[in-house]
Amino acid sequence: MNASRRRLASVVGLIILVGCTAGGGGHRGAPQTPSRSGAAAAAAVAIPRVTPGGAPGLHGAIAALCVTPPTTHRAPATGALPPDLVSIAQQVEQARGHRYNHYPPATEVSNAQMDRRLLKNFRQTASREADDRRTVAWRTIGVIGADDDLYRAYRSFTTGQVVGYYDPETGDLVYLGSGGFGFSERFTLAHELTHALDDQIFHLRRLDPLTAHCMDERAQAALGLVEGSAQYFAAVAVAQNPSIDLGDLLKAIAESAGSGTPPPGVPQFVFDQQLWPYSAGESFVASLVGSGGTAAVDHAFRRFPVSTEQVIDPSTYPGDAPVPVSIPDLTPRLGARWGDLDAMTIGEEWLRGMLALRDGVSPDAATGWAGGGYRAFTDGRQVVVVLRTRWDAPDEAATFASALQVWGADRDPAPAITRAGQQVTAVFATTASSIVASGKALGRAG
Repeated sequence: MNASRRRLASVVGLIILVGCTAGGGGHRGAPQTPSRSGAAAAAAVAIPRVTPGGAPGLHGAIAALCVTPPTTHRAPATGALPPDLVSIAQQVEQARGHRYNHYPPATEVSNAQMDRRLLKNFRQTASREADDRRTVAWRTIGVIGADDDLYRAYRSFTTGQVVGYYDPETGDLVYLGSGGFGFSERFTLAHELTHALDDQIFHLRRLDPLTAHCMDERAQAALGLVEGSAQYFAAVAVAQNPSIDLGDLLKAIAESAGSGTPPPGVPQFVFDQQLWPYSAGESFVASLVGSGGTAAVDHAFRRFPVSTEQVIDPSTYPGDAPVPVSIPDLTPRLGARWGDLDAMTIGEEWLRGMLALRDGVSPDAATGWAGGGYRAFTDGRQVVVVLRTRWDAPDEAATFASALQVWGADRDPAPAITRAGQQVTAVFATTASSIVASGKALGRAG
């Protein structure tokens, strides 16, 4: 698709008050079933048509399938920052250790106006075709259900969850008017004002090429830094009130962003992915500040983390770079009608979210990730997804392979999982015969 590749540049700066919009941890249970019968199956996203034949290699497939969002040329926002927000901006300057070139303009809107703005942006940047391709691939793997629809899920997540955003293209800060500035409102505004300050100093639109070229893993890692900075320094800003303990505040914010029940129509896996940059990113930035102060955060903005592993484990930043994985074109061996359906790079965060869907399977089995991706093929009737990962050591590869075996044990058909040294390959498909045929094709292709 990539949903993340199109959406990152346009929603950088969204702050989700999950403490208000979601409560309690939901039961995750077993992985989603790949298919259903009857009316439910008819309602599910259909397998898209594909061009027969495949691109050479995983990254060739990513490039061939990538849908670049349309170029926009919106005029810079005009106006002033209201006096009540200037005091919050000054607290952000003190917390962040930088000064604004100019205070950003701010626009106060109602709930209905916020939803209209976000829906307009969503329709301009989202691709129904790309989201449908990824829906079928994720459905085949089992991280979403047979009736889930990524296009609708992302749209549902956008509306009703957002209380403010900063737009790097126009420099405008948009926020919900509430008639007063309590703690939640001040935190939200400090979050968005941190985005504005980071943008003026480090130019957040540097993320645009990552999303435009479907570099999913790198884009998610960079977003972890961007949202983590806004979370952390917003907390520092509001904690200038002597009655607020910064440590307790950071813990409460992280717990809020890391828990909750998805809104209707949003799968747990998608919900967790959307909130991950806020929770893990905050911890990443806190670690940077602890080891090197705000200068360490500035360095990270100049040199974005390149994997979600670096955000999850700051000790791997910046030296532990991902290892590219190769997934060959299987279409010559699968048949004349087969073609590329979807492809993406996946990191430790994606795999942790996958493993967390199954009770009794530890997300920590994704520790030691060194590289990964998947590639999906279809002939319009059947779907095959080859997921391949590299690991730092053979024992970490074995741990992940074992966890994945347990994760997929109840699926029908069960995935075929193999390990060769530090590499783990899993084949998911809509039919058992497709899994067998893909395994043979992989054996011949290498």
